[in-house]
Amino acid sequence: MAASLVTFTIGPTPPSRLDKALSRDVPDEASLSRSRLVRLIAEGAVQVNGAVVADAKAKVAEGDAVQIAVPEAVEVEMVAEDIPLDIAFEDDHLVVVNKPVGMVVHPAPGSPRGTLVNALLYHFGGELSGIGGEKRPGIVHRIDKDTSGLLVVAKSDAAHHGLAEQFEAHTARRRYLAVCYGIPDGSEPRLRGIKGTHFEPDGTLRITTQLARHKTDRQRQAVCFAGGRHAVTRVRVVERLSDVAALVECRLETGRTHQIRAHMSHIGHGLIGDPVYGGRRKLSERAVGAAGAEAARGFARQALHAASLGFAHPVEGTEMDFEAELPADMVALLTALRAG
Repeated sequence: MAASLVTFTIGPTPPSRLDKALSRDVPDEASLSRSRLVRLIAEGAVQVNGAVVADAKAKVAEGDAVQIAVPEAVEVEMVAEDIPLDIAFEDDHLVVVNKPVGMVVHPAPGSPRGTLVNALLYHFGGELSGIGGEKRPGIVHRIDKDTSGLLVVAKSDAAHHGLAEQFEAHTARRRYLAVCYGIPDGSEPRLRGIKGTHFEPDGTLRITTQLARHKTDRQRQAVCFAGGRHAVTRVRVVERLSDVAALVECRLETGRTHQIRAHMSHIGHGLIGDPVYGGRRKLSERAVGAAGAEAARGFARQALHAASLGFAHPVEGTEMDFEAELPADMVALLTALRAG
């Protein structure tokens, strides 16, 4: 397989491990993430002073000459499918998509076809330059199958690396709109007694916990305070819908699996329609009217929408912000609840 050569010299006071030293000193234009470098080391593609080094923990010294043979991107086996997409923005480096409800982001057992990746492979044709050695879209973050809204996908290694850094550093801006049971604001004293909650000066509710896979239900995430992964969600009430439901804005500082859904359930304000975390609550006709109660009862998925997304362009550096209007089903739900 053909390969391109990346050559450079280890700089002063290098980290103690080869993989860390390469990650620090590899030229930016090579667009090689640390995880990719680890794989290349294991594959025997890295030479130090003319000798192959296949141990990521090997030591290096200032002035060592490094050569990395980076294989050309190969075609992936995933099937390209002609599925319509709502493209909010696209250039040579990335695409921002408004994902519809019901679409899985990435092929997996049980969902090998009809995913966003299948659709993007068709949309891109042969334009992909390669992500991690494969000609595939670079998925930086994901949205649940039954959550609608915006996500950004990389078209090249350079874009993928730059976007991934922003999401890891929590500098990407993600705002969701959701419809929840109850009113999660400062007027509810109960919220102040829930572990992991704190009201900020502007009235925003900050939820800080760990999240880990549930011990008995592998489809769920569980809130915990030891182990797991750090997770922070900020919640602000946008509109009170009677006294039994609210339209809320959720801003992610971290982006863990099911984070908003698990956090809202943790504080006792699960999302309407959520089959996993929403509980068995029902809205009374007295509170929201017959139409509102029926709309909430019949809402077939979690009422959650990725409404805005912001980040710095990973190649050009310009700040970019995108908005996606609420989908028709959430608009209908809000209309019914407001009428009640």
